[in-house]
Amino acid sequence: MADKKHYTYALGRRKAATARVRLMSGTGKFIVNGKPLNEFLDDSKYLDEDVHKPFTVLELDRKKYDVSVMVAGGGQHGQAEAIRLGISKALAIQNEDLKGSLRKASLLGRDPRKKERKKFGLKGARKQRQFTKR
Repeated sequence: MADKKHYTYALGRRKAATARVRLMSGTGKFIVNGKPLNEFLDDSKYLDEDVHKPFTVLELDRKKYDVSVMVAGGGQHGQAEAIRLGISKALAIQNEDLKGSLRKASLLGRDPRKKERKKFGLKGARKQRQFTKR
């Protein structure tokens, strides 16, 4: 029980999604909002690979780590990328030597792109009304 208290915390964000990640040594349990990862991602193989990319790039055995995540906001893809960033940051905090490899794989940078807001007088963020000459 004392081992459970030794975890690394990191925050990952993408679009409107925010993921609070706890990474600890363990048996490979991956819990997201109280559910197993495959149940949370609706068995999406692409998103599952995306979330586990930090372990793949570093060639670490993901069965040696327990990951607990609380994620809110955004859609499924944004949440998966927020979780990936949180895991990458937590691994970099645990072991500074891994930071270079994660940065080369561009896993430590936050993607700042967000949805642009709708402006007054326009139909959307940039779409305007059709121009009439006469």
